[in-house]
Amino acid sequence: MSHYQANQTLDCKGLSCPMPIVRTRKAIEGMNPGDVLHVEATDKGSLADMQSWAERTGHQYLGSKEEGEVLHHYIRKAVEGEEKQEKKHPEVIKLDKVKIRYEDPSIQLIDVREPMEYHFSHIPGAVSIPLGELESRVEELDSGKETWVICRSGNRSDTACQILMEKGFQNVKNVIPGMKDWDGPTDNS
Repeated sequence: MSHYQANQTLDCKGLSCPMPIVRTRKAIEGMNPGDVLHVEATDKGSLADMQSWAERTGHQYLGSKEEGEVLHHYIRKAVEGEEKQEKKHPEVIKLDKVKIRYEDPSIQLIDVREPMEYHFSHIPGAVSIPLGELESRVEELDSGKETWVICRSGNRSDTACQILMEKGFQNVKNVIPGMKDWDGPTDNS
């Protein structure tokens, strides 16, 4: 990857989802159109997060490079006319409802966090498909089933819900607020 000349560097090292995106959004708002933001992050999920956020908002994701534990993301702020209004998936389900029905065989629960996050703790029966792999693995899912999507905080899962809807899924719900507040049964296998 070529080296990008950044107008601003944002340190998000040590932060986990959703904070790198929250801080990136705030930093981009204060920049001039066409400026490049360099985001340093240690959250491996930030790779898929930054790519999908830039796509949804009209900003240009220039690329990333990894140096040790740090991911360096480069995003160019959209120029006038390119920026898009960020949209949210309208269908959500709260954790208390998930706790009651997560074992229902008519529901497929998809966990879009990174493999290590999933390995440490996930809802029993949840299928692990990281957000960055979702489009290439969508055929593994049943588009006719009610589909619940979970991540750590509800941001990656929101993006995943939008992707699934674009792929023809009809009954898709974003689980909010996500695994960070889940106090039900977990599995770590």
